[in-house]
Amino acid sequence: MLNLKTVKALAIASAVSLAAATGAMAFPDKPIEYIIPFGPGGESDISARFQQPFFKDKFGQDLVVSYKPGGGGAVGWAQLNSMAGDGYTIMGINLPHIVIQPAQKDVGYTTADINAFFMFHYTPDAIVVTADSPYQTLADLIADAKANPGALTMSGSGKATANHLAQIRFDEMAGIKTTYVPFKGTGASTTANLGKQVKAQWGYTTVGAAQGDAVRMLAVAMEERHPLFPDVPTFKELGFDMVGGAYRGMAVPKETPADVVKALSDAFAEVNADEAFRKQMLDGGFALLDVDSAGMADFMKARTEEYVAAATAAGLLN
Repeated sequence: MLNLKTVKALAIASAVSLAAATGAMAFPDKPIEYIIPFGPGGESDISARFQQPFFKDKFGQDLVVSYKPGGGGAVGWAQLNSMAGDGYTIMGINLPHIVIQPAQKDVGYTTADINAFFMFHYTPDAIVVTADSPYQTLADLIADAKANPGALTMSGSGKATANHLAQIRFDEMAGIKTTYVPFKGTGASTTANLGKQVKAQWGYTTVGAAQGDAVRMLAVAMEERHPLFPDVPTFKELGFDMVGGAYRGMAVPKETPADVVKALSDAFAEVNADEAFRKQMLDGGFALLDVDSAGMADFMKARTEEYVAAATAAGLLN
């Protein structure tokens, strides 16, 4: 006997297949709730708001952003699979959060529970100093760290976050020891850097975009230089194989039919391909990423291995 979830999934899949066969535009035919598992005003919210008008223009339906904060996103992600799997409820997801949180403790979900369908950008890691810092280059910072092990303090957003894992990886690559000082969010970390409570910051390119001439970025974790900062070298240029940051995308409940998942993936890929959208994201300091549902398994496998290795080496995981 089929259970209720199975019957619902079959009905949704049949409707989508019928629409495809008849050429009818059945999905989306109503607004989509877009849940951000954080409070308003953060980068997850900002980037979702950027997507809204482009989605509306292309598909005629609203993305209705709502919030379910708590536990650094864990409250929302733990509830995702209890929500309707009809494609009209999606949730923002963040890396490394959805890998590290369940690896550290029971947070009500596992990484495998998250049915990610599109990753659309990341906020590249960057080492940020104040405009009057004595560190003119990354080499200056490394030299000081080698001469004074542990004395170079660097602010960052939280523990076991993208900033923290970047600090761990870079210290190992550069053969240095710095002291990571976690703050509650990028805003507080930036304030600490500007106020000279620390000597430098593990931040993001968005900090450079927001702070302008008040700060100087020494390197960014990208394959190529960010177009907004053509004078800032990448870590790779300087001999350190570091590309990454805080990744963001969307997921749906696991019961969502494959046809609906693909339809959502294709829709957000179309938004991501829009040149006006891409420019808006780049102007905000973000970096674009295009990982669709077909490429998600490989992407998640690579990121999971990277994060777990760094966190384990640093003693953040048992």
